[in-house]
Amino acid sequence: MAFKIMSLTDAAAERITEIIEDSDKPVIGLRVGIKNSGCAGVAYTMDYVSEPVKGDDHVTDKGVNVYVDPKATMYLLGTVMDFEQSKMSSGFTFTNPNQTGACGCGESVTLKAADLKAIAEARVPA
Repeated sequence: MAFKIMSLTDAAAERITEIIEDSDKPVIGLRVGIKNSGCAGVAYTMDYVSEPVKGDDHVTDKGVNVYVDPKATMYLLGTVMDFEQSKMSSGFTFTNPNQTGACGCGESVTLKAADLKAIAEARVPA
């Protein structure tokens, strides 16, 4: 079953593919979630996935497997993950329609839960 809780830009898909190819151990994708952190409330988490975690939502976009922690799905619905590079830094960014605020240092964000009906509709196979 594949559906779009999240989507990836071309740059994010290319960077995830590079990370997977450069890994010393077998990696099949990336797991995205959130954790309590910082002054605004939560921060995004990312981990390598060597085998799917039971219950995770699975998204395939641009040939890349992304697994979403089910506790984070209601906060990530509609999110676009990108990879940005500048002279000073590089990293993944998230454009999240559920974000209602962010801290000044950029380490954490405030998120509201998405509509449960929208989540159910996103989980229907295409």
